[in-house]
Amino acid sequence: MAEICSYLKKHTESLVKDVGIEKACRVTGKSKATLGRYYSDNEEHANRFMPVDAVAQLEAVSSYPHVTSALAELKSITLSYDSRQPNAVSTGVVNSDVIALSQRFAMLMAEYQQSMEDGIITENEAKRLLQETVHLQQVLIDMKLHLQE
Repeated sequence: MAEICSYLKKHTESLVKDVGIEKACRVTGKSKATLGRYYSDNEEHANRFMPVDAVAQLEAVSSYPHVTSALAELKSITLSYDSRQPNAVSTGVVNSDVIALSQRFAMLMAEYQQSMEDGIITENEAKRLLQETVHLQQVLIDMKLHLQE
């Protein structure tokens, strides 16, 4: 258990340093001392961890989700980092989500049709299919988040 705690504290420190201590204080509303306690390896702070809402706030402005990826690694979960940079900001309207979903599904089916022309899916074709599947999944996640709002 001590190894897990140490692992999480190191990733918490990486997150704070990625954002910058001053900015991390502004984003979370916590003091430098409080943030420092979250990743301190001193025995008196061994059971102190950053609250999940503060992690989410910091990861929203960081270059990488340090703590989330550490938690995933501890459970042998792999994450897919969404580096999309859309031309337009999503409006959050379900109708536009359904259209995007239809378009992505059509692209997946077109890729599948092209891959199956010779009856064999090659490694490169499988990679392209996987990429389209991930894009389709991202559209579904966006749609889910919009519906939850």
